[in-house]
Amino acid sequence: MHHLLLLFLFLFHLATPSSAAIDTFIFGGCSQPKYTPGSPYETTVNSLLTSLINSAAFANYNNFTLPVATYDTVYGLFQCRGDLSNDQCSRCVARAVTQLGTLCYASCGGALQLDGCFVKYDNATFVGVEDKTVVTKKCGPSVGLTSDALTRRDAVLAYLQTSDGTYKTFRTSAYGDFQGVAQCTGDLSPTECQDCLSGAIQRLKTDCGPSPWAEMYLAKCYASYSQSGSHSRPNNNGNKVSFVWFVGIIFVS
Repeated sequence: MHHLLLLFLFLFHLATPSSAAIDTFIFGGCSQPKYTPGSPYETTVNSLLTSLINSAAFANYNNFTLPVATYDTVYGLFQCRGDLSNDQCSRCVARAVTQLGTLCYASCGGALQLDGCFVKYDNATFVGVEDKTVVTKKCGPSVGLTSDALTRRDAVLAYLQTSDGTYKTFRTSAYGDFQGVAQCTGDLSPTECQDCLSGAIQRLKTDCGPSPWAEMYLAKCYASYSQSGSHSRPNNNGNKVSFVWFVGIIFVS
């Protein structure tokens, strides 16, 4: 594939995202097991989520593990989109934590993805574990792309899928009128990240076909592409779609 990449010019800088785009709700899920309000578990969850917010002011990824007395442990992580500033990341994580507290009140585990950041906590170990479960996907209309358009789209996806000799959890590319974004969570190894992104990109092609835009979110990574003028993310209208997630429910805007 390296000889093909020489034919294309890829752009690595995207426009600074607006607050509205950063805060757009993508999905959320909660575990069925509940904890008792006012219990040590709740105190630990609150401490962990606070730590995630504070850490987001200095980094776009971090994870924490906190013990609950002597009988349990809570794991948590956040991941911001790679093009966000520290201030944007911190605001996004704070908003995600607030929404997660409402959506998953008293749940032992929960996860929430906004356009700009992802937050998850649970008492089951998930940090450092690859997970390619499809959480949610969105496909544009099957209008059919011309062969030239498909070539441009595939070139964008091919670059997102290549490591380019360096390890990057966040990747962007553009060719002609197509743009693409891909990212995996920072707890994955380079090999796991590559495997996850390759899986997400392959699912984009097989599940969405010749669509002018598509988004694929797996549990530990995502990939998306769009043709200029083909896709504008809708406002969060509260539409819900059932989805099993660690015995939970997924809500999709």
